Amino acid sequence: MDDRFTEGLTMATTLGAGVMAGLFFTFSVVIMKSLDKLPGTQGMAAMQNINDLIVNPVFMFFFMGTAVASVVLGGLAIFRIDGPERWWILAGALLYLVGVLLLTGGYHVPRNDHLATIDVNSADAAKEWSTYIKEWVPMNHVRTLASIASFGSFIVALRVG
Repeated sequence: MDDRFTEGLTMATTLGAGVMAGLFFTFSVVIMKSLDKLPGTQGMAAMQNINDLIVNPVFMFFFMGTAVASVVLGGLAIFRIDGPERWWILAGALLYLVGVLLLTGGYHVPRNDHLATIDVNSADAAKEWSTYIKEWVPMNHVRTLASIASFGSFIVALRVG
């Protein structure tokens, strides 16, 4: 990469994609399995609390900052970058924007919002929690793989650029 701005932005975006990949990976392999093993609707109550707390400045900085950086990098890849890193940057940006940002906003957030409306002491709470886990976790695996692939694509872009 000849341009210091593009290289620096790619490094920052790589870091952001990596942080998000780690977060989603942890949910997939540890957190959701742990919550599902809790008795009754304790897991549901814990997830409601997690969903409330995760929307904070640090999370939003990495989550949305990486999205914004991906948009900028994608534009640079389309209009300014001619080398082999162009395709890796485009791949990383698209993987993040579609597989992380859109999947989170279009799939996970609505389910999280619905879960927030359920009283853990209601008659339907256990059924709602079971449905939530069955729907939410597989798509989190997709989100995890997309963020890992985005992270890897940005690393390759840095290497070949």
